[in-house]
Amino acid sequence: MPSKRRLRWAALPVGVVAAVILAGCTTTELNGYLPGFVEGEPAATNQTERVSSLWVNSWIVLLAVGVITWGLMAWAAIAYRRRKGQTGLPVQMRYNMPIEIFYTIVPLILVLGMFFFTARDQTEIETKWDNPDVEITAIAKQWAWDFQYDGEKEDNSDAVWTMGIQAQPDAEGNIDRSTLPTLVLPVDQKVTINLQSRDVIHSFWIIDFLYKKDMFIGRDNSWSFIPTRIGEYDGKCAELCGEYHSMMVFNVKVVSQADYEAYLESLKEEGNTGDITEAYDRLSNYPGKTGATGTEEGEE
Repeated sequence: MPSKRRLRWAALPVGVVAAVILAGCTTTELNGYLPGFVEGEPAATNQTERVSSLWVNSWIVLLAVGVITWGLMAWAAIAYRRRKGQTGLPVQMRYNMPIEIFYTIVPLILVLGMFFFTARDQTEIETKWDNPDVEITAIAKQWAWDFQYDGEKEDNSDAVWTMGIQAQPDAEGNIDRSTLPTLVLPVDQKVTINLQSRDVIHSFWIIDFLYKKDMFIGRDNSWSFIPTRIGEYDGKCAELCGEYHSMMVFNVKVVSQADYEAYLESLKEEGNTGDITEAYDRLSNYPGKTGATGTEEGEE
């Protein structure tokens, strides 16, 4: 039997090789090729790395289990293959108590372990800020998004908002993203987004943030996080919600605090003020039509 010293010396080069391989990986590779990561930049939010860590570590465990299982299957197929000249059935084993205990306990440990880490991370992600720096109401409706930046007054009369329309593709299917609803967020600030639906079940998903929340009639959801990297991101509805579900997309802009305040001031100057969360429903802006009334292009 090899001594402990020999085992340590054997493990040393393996550890060095693993460290060198990992050091050569890009940020994207280290995070399982998930969106939300840019080389030399912070993650998109304070929660993004937590999600990617759960994802990557789960795959490492699953691949390890898979390799062991495939190896045992291959070994059994080779070691117990029918030899030349053999006839009849091999000797049948009625049971093997150690093996049965093993393949009962090990999967149970794996399932409980994955449940523990998932519940731990989800609890952390789902924790709502007691006093967020910014509170926004995102309203989903077939098939567009409206964003209200809530104020400090009790009646929300100092809130400002934008009302969006669904994507309007041209004849070639191209979409002018500047016309899409846009959610603006200040960088490095505690943000709580309250999620409401006007009609059917929708799902609020900012792809690079690696998290989504469903939106139900009669049950408001919320999500608290900190945007940590200035930039532009894509958002969409992640729940099949009707005929034009694929066009229910929006932009997300994470900006500096000064730019954020200037944006809110511009909405105020446009007259988009007050609490509008109960003031409107879905639009009829079907593809090929314009405006909230759904007038055909070319019609008066």
